[in-house]
Amino acid sequence: MKTAAPTAATSSAATGRVTLTALTALAPAVWGTTYVVTTELLPPGHPLFAALVRALPAGLAALLLTRVVPRGPWLWKAAVLGTLNIGAFFPLLFVAAERLPGGVAATLNATQPIVVAVAAVGVLGERLSGRRIGWGAVGVAGVALVVLGPEAAMDPLGLAAGIGGAVTMALGVTLTKRWGRPDGVSAPAFAGWQLTAGGCVLLVPTLLIDGVPARVDGAALAGYAWLGIVGGLLAYTLWFNGLRSLPATATALLGLLSPLVAAALGALLLGENLGIVQLAGFALALTAMVAGQLGPAEQPRRPSRPSGTPPTAQATAPSRPSSPDRPSTDDTVLRGTP
Repeated sequence: MKTAAPTAATSSAATGRVTLTALTALAPAVWGTTYVVTTELLPPGHPLFAALVRALPAGLAALLLTRVVPRGPWLWKAAVLGTLNIGAFFPLLFVAAERLPGGVAATLNATQPIVVAVAAVGVLGERLSGRRIGWGAVGVAGVALVVLGPEAAMDPLGLAAGIGGAVTMALGVTLTKRWGRPDGVSAPAFAGWQLTAGGCVLLVPTLLIDGVPARVDGAALAGYAWLGIVGGLLAYTLWFNGLRSLPATATALLGLLSPLVAAALGALLLGENLGIVQLAGFALALTAMVAGQLGPAEQPRRPSRPSGTPPTAQATAPSRPSSPDRPSTDDTVLRGTP
């Protein structure tokens, strides 16, 4: 009888985490529709304009609906996060997509969980997780099997942009985890801050490089609405909400869904072929994504005891409440496999 309550609590916590993980995974799944929407619905030759429309209107709408704006240090924090997650990431992604075959660009972007695992050591003070780095490498291999083809040429500028995009987004993920979310600020408001900041960064480059398409028909309007409302505000709300509670590297592994969904839609809607090798890559990437979410409870790295401090001093010290700017014990990466 004494173990019933703890068991029920543990089961409830596990169910809650599975639900949160599934909701968070919807974000990269939706982002996987970007390719087919862009190629089939939007005017060609205006990728930066599409990125701007995806970010700025949705961000401004979130600000109007939530009526919450960043204040104090969150003015510059929101600007930094919006630049990393959106304003800088989108242009680098488009440069990589234009100068590299799509499979190469997708594979480079799939390295993001590995970069997050390494960056978390310095940004979040987590122990390096050999286990999740390993599953990240398996995920990259799976994505490569799905999307790489014999035409996978290597353009130096495209490769630099692809790697830069993965690093930029990875830093955005780890800093979002490090700074948390202010008390009283909802996930839609937090997403709106970053979408607005990222859109402002994109505004001038878009007007100077892309300009406005000469003709925007009904299909293009539907595509822009999908990218902005569903792929922008809704997806980033789910993403940042999940990132607040889930481990950073485990969350980044969910990003493997994006190229997989893009490949699946290409096969279903565009008639692209998926052979045995591609299906094996799907299974490998999905296995890595799921395995990266599993594991025992994660523990933070213990701070070193100052010289001369009795061993019992830390044990008897009162615990300090967590703050939005300090990672909780749930934020850390497994301390196990070297």
